[in-house]
Amino acid sequence: MQQQTYDVVVIGSGMAGLAAGLRASEQDMSVAVLEKAPKKRRGGHTQFTETFRIPTADIDLDIDFNVNDYSVADFYSDLMKITEFKADEKLLETMTEGSVGMFEWLTERGIDWEYQAPYPGWVAGRVWIGGEKLIDQMTELMKENGVDVYYNADAQEFHRSDEGAVTGVTAFVDGTRTRFTAEATVLAAGDYGSSKEKRTKYYGPGFGNMIVRGSRYNTGGILDAAMNLGAKSEGEWGDAHMAIIDAGSPEVEGGITNVRGFQYGIIVNHEGERFLNEGADSRAHMYAKYGRKIFEQSYHESFVIVDSKVVDDVAHQGPTRPVTADSIETLVQRLDIEKSDRAVESIEAFNEACDPDAIDHYDPNSLDDNSTVGVEPPKSNWAIPLDEPPFTGYPVTGGMTFGFGGVATTPKTEVLDTRDEIIPGFFAAGNSTGGLLYNNYAGGTGLTNAAVFGKIAGEQAAAYVEESQ
Repeated sequence: MQQQTYDVVVIGSGMAGLAAGLRASEQDMSVAVLEKAPKKRRGGHTQFTETFRIPTADIDLDIDFNVNDYSVADFYSDLMKITEFKADEKLLETMTEGSVGMFEWLTERGIDWEYQAPYPGWVAGRVWIGGEKLIDQMTELMKENGVDVYYNADAQEFHRSDEGAVTGVTAFVDGTRTRFTAEATVLAAGDYGSSKEKRTKYYGPGFGNMIVRGSRYNTGGILDAAMNLGAKSEGEWGDAHMAIIDAGSPEVEGGITNVRGFQYGIIVNHEGERFLNEGADSRAHMYAKYGRKIFEQSYHESFVIVDSKVVDDVAHQGPTRPVTADSIETLVQRLDIEKSDRAVESIEAFNEACDPDAIDHYDPNSLDDNSTVGVEPPKSNWAIPLDEPPFTGYPVTGGMTFGFGGVATTPKTEVLDTRDEIIPGFFAAGNSTGGLLYNNYAGGTGLTNAAVFGKIAGEQAAAYVEESQ
């Protein structure tokens, strides 16, 4: 067995691990970051991401954001509402308040953000950066501070002293068993949603066949090892971020293949029925929940349909070519909707329930209160009749992003055991933790969560090392 010794070892090189590794190295710690994937596939789900949600109103930098009045209080309120007030209050408070300092910290270190929205529909404070670019920049910052990054490093077993402290981890690095001894260990290895077995176990039959949007390496083995060590399980393991994506997306690692702007049209299934309120909220507060509902339909597929009045507000990012036609009847046939006659009836009923002048009050960048009357399910916003050809249809399905379960932590990222006692020397951040997300997801929260708590984990790990010496 090979032996390596560091002050801090970080498992995972997605956003949480990168933030933890960088921040610990800034505290003069010797740091190793272990990445399960080969270098070209490094970064877990982060490589397939694009945006952070941030409280722009509270950031003390001279920047013109896409939305300038989104506050910490707004961020906190949005997350509480979409999780049906199940989010851990202290974790949520730490994340939303900490996102200000996190963003200023990364900005000061030269992270190359984009500040203006690439397409309509963004109603919260955001910044954008391609996932691979973000990983490259963060990794370079770590290397400048002397951090060692090990690729093909599959962490499998934690070590614990007789006094109960975690003292490192054993990993197979390029196939060689290697023990990494460290005063502090940070678990930042992502979730379990890329495992067919775990998707079937936690979400039910059929979910093993769900498309995985992100990294194939997030299979949750190291989470099992953490709980075998004594870490407490936390969060909603049976729920997840499952996005609305192009039905022709790759089975794994397809990344961003969304059909953004679905909220401006309607969604019908193979039975020809609408089955959800497409305008219940902003897209960022619906897409991660509605993907699961779509996957639960026949053939795991449904269809977004729009007309020429709103088609320019739809950002189709998937590989499948949209289907167009000059009539609804022809469109539903070209889409191969199984009960096409019923689909036509559903669209006619929707049109009759819309205000014929709704387009005059249509606003793709806000909840515009254009709602239906007398149809089920209702549509609460952007209820615009589909009556101007050509008509466009997009086959969609649900795509696995990440699960909501993980290990329990304090707001300082200290991992708790099943007695709710802190496990000394053990910290966790990002999607390896639970307690923040339930039922639904607010777009852009994942990267922010990872960066805020990754930064905290790096600071707390370094403080623990200093106290131990």
